[in-house]
Amino acid sequence: MPQDPVERRVVVTGVPRRVRRTSGHHRPRTEIDEQTTLGHTYVRSLMRSQLRAACVTFAVLVLLVGPLPLVFAAMPDGAGPEWAVLGFGLYPPLVLLARWYVRRAERNERDLVRLVEDR
Repeated sequence: MPQDPVERRVVVTGVPRRVRRTSGHHRPRTEIDEQTTLGHTYVRSLMRSQLRAACVTFAVLVLLVGPLPLVFAAMPDGAGPEWAVLGFGLYPPLVLLARWYVRRAERNERDLVRLVEDR
């Protein structure tokens, strides 16, 4: 009989205790990066809101500029009023419309970024 059997080293493995476990909830950023259906829905939502803003802007532009040829045709001959309307009456609303569109588009993008970054 041997005196003392040699003790063998045993390696014990298991799940580390301090590992973050994934909860089944994915962040929207990973949904977009992995191109899942939910990520596709986020991107489509942004595209729809941008398209809606563009359509509203285009409709207002058509209503602003569209009737001008009829108004000019109804006016008596004279070069003054047409240029005054085009130069002073049309550009300020166009600038305001452009500013509204840019601010709306930036707000839509900011809302998506807030959603994606979980703020």
